[in-house]
Amino acid sequence: MSHAAVTHPKAAPPAPGPRRSLSSRSLPRWAPAGFAAVSIALGVGISLAAGWESRVQWGLISALLFVAISYTVTSAVENKRQAKDRLATSLVWVCFVLAVIPLLSLIWVTVSRGVKVLDGYFLTHSMAGVPGFEAGGGVYHAILGTLEQVGIATLVSVPVGLLTAIYLVEYGKGALAKAVTFFVDVMTGIPSIVAGLFLLSIMLMFNLQPSGLMGALALAILMIPVVVRSTEEMLKLVPNELREASLALGVPKWRTIVKVVVPTALGGITTGVMLAIARIAGETAPIMLLVFGSQLINANPFEGPQSSLPFYIWEQYRVGSEASYDRAWAAALVLIAFVMLLNLVARGIARWKAPKTGR
Repeated sequence: MSHAAVTHPKAAPPAPGPRRSLSSRSLPRWAPAGFAAVSIALGVGISLAAGWESRVQWGLISALLFVAISYTVTSAVENKRQAKDRLATSLVWVCFVLAVIPLLSLIWVTVSRGVKVLDGYFLTHSMAGVPGFEAGGGVYHAILGTLEQVGIATLVSVPVGLLTAIYLVEYGKGALAKAVTFFVDVMTGIPSIVAGLFLLSIMLMFNLQPSGLMGALALAILMIPVVVRSTEEMLKLVPNELREASLALGVPKWRTIVKVVVPTALGGITTGVMLAIARIAGETAPIMLLVFGSQLINANPFEGPQSSLPFYIWEQYRVGSEASYDRAWAAALVLIAFVMLLNLVARGIARWKAPKTGR
């Protein structure tokens, strides 16, 4: 029999050994929830034993205990590497809770105190003929003033901010672009009172009267750098391949920007604009200096004093009566609802205009 004809039986596969892992033991999935429950119980118990009545102290002690217990138990049961990962995760959760609690508390207080007088009458009437210390009156004139002032500021700032961002991303080079970037960064941190004083000096120089337009121009100054920054970042995210493909087909650069670059980044640009609007909707200082406030309905933003929601809140709180406090909280609730609606609209537009991806 030849050597080639000899057949050897196939070797049996090796028996599966134990699965190697970083740790032979692991905590259950519900361990973080258990750590949190134990930490809260210990934190409350320690605080009560020490005679501390502040719930803020209870929460801080519980947070520290949660981080410590998570790290210690994970080190004992698993290993140091998993313990460090658990420590980082616990710190993230603690910071998240510490950030959310004040926000939820603010919303709860505003809603609970604002719903007392928030009804159809409050939203459709002004304070004309109603003494500040008595019940009654509404916020219609302030809503109208806010919508008009924010609308004018948006019409002024969005084209300026959009074109400035396009220049910086698509054309800007050299000293001029650096100077524009520098001044945009400076304007981003300008306090609102400075913008109000700037417009007030112009009013005094040219003997102009207070009006909603003056307040809107001050708000536009605050809004422009936010629009520039957000639009600039969105335009930078557009792939250069899209620009190069359009230019390779012989399309002029300006048409490439209008037809390719801006539509691609439109969702992010719209989100930035909505956030900028939400940022200026709560400004009070420029309105106090330039618009003066009014108890009457003034639908003409180019002539005469107007009111706004932030000014109305400050005005009612300054009166100091129970009825004025209720009106101030109700107006604050309306302002929060207005800003929240803008954010929801921005998210919807961003999702609608987001580039479609497929496989």
